Amino acid sequence: MLSNLTKKFSNKIGIDLGTANTLVHLSDHGVVINEPSIVTLNTKTERIVAVGSNAREMLGRNPEHLTVVRPLVEGVISDFDIAEEMIGYFINRAEEIEHKLFRPIIVIGIPSGVTNVEERAVFDAAYHAGAREVFLIEEPMAAAVAIGMPVHEALGSMVVDIGGGTTDIAVISLDGIATSKNIKIAGDVFNQDIILYFRERFRILIGERSADDIKCAIMSVNPEIELEREAFGRDMMTGLPKKIMVKSSDIFEATKQSIETLLDGVSEVLERTPPELVSDITRTGIYIVGGGALIRGLDKIMSEHAGIPVHVAHNPLESVAHGTGIVLENLDEYQPILIKSEDHD
Repeated sequence: MLSNLTKKFSNKIGIDLGTANTLVHLSDHGVVINEPSIVTLNTKTERIVAVGSNAREMLGRNPEHLTVVRPLVEGVISDFDIAEEMIGYFINRAEEIEHKLFRPIIVIGIPSGVTNVEERAVFDAAYHAGAREVFLIEEPMAAAVAIGMPVHEALGSMVVDIGGGTTDIAVISLDGIATSKNIKIAGDVFNQDIILYFRERFRILIGERSADDIKCAIMSVNPEIELEREAFGRDMMTGLPKKIMVKSSDIFEATKQSIETLLDGVSEVLERTPPELVSDITRTGIYIVGGGALIRGLDKIMSEHAGIPVHVAHNPLESVAHGTGIVLENLDEYQPILIKSEDHD
């Protein structure tokens, strides 16, 4: 139980710590930060020179002594020291907005099914970055809270969280995750699919940032939606810059196999879910959150594949972050769904 002093004076910061982007939620402000989970490191001085959006601007343009690093891989911390610096940066940014000096209480969204070691890495990074108290929450659960699903009740709810590093598929009931699957098909894989397709189909080399921009601009799994965009890269034959027009149908062709794997993952979770919960989900539908929820036509194709209504959550990019904010304002109510550290005061 939190002391009255803590409740009154501490910052409350909710963090959706994603592979691709980190979102920060503040009480009374909502989501105040949405920046890439990227850090630029000077390898000569071993000092961090940029974090977030500033670091992304350097991606693909950095000289040899500047390394652009993602401290999270597939939703979990892969470089503890840099992750700690990045979390600290975002906490400091949030405290500048809040204009408070007290160490914050933090709720951090993490993928479902991470190991105890991976949980410990997140706890330690947040405490070392200046947190007073830290709680973890599985990202599908946070999204379900934001959507308004009955997470406390004996009713099945299903969330598909398509992030940058992983897709988290979870069935929720009675303050817990009844069935889940975490697959490595998500935004980063789509980017790699697009890079490979350009190389094999167009004989053009493009970078990760260009692939991500193309994906966000025109990716569609609905054949009735055909968009176009100029794409720039390096011709593999001449080595010279080259511009082409790329269509949504090209991007669908590039990512088709990955999309099919994602849909099969949803079906697998449903097949392993108790019939009573599947019955609930059939009535309420599946909710998609995360950046992948913005893929045009994905809700329709997933519904056809699963035989269940599929809905795109309102503001799906911020669902997990909003969920952490709701939990922060009602910590006593949501204690059963939180992961707590026993090793920190």
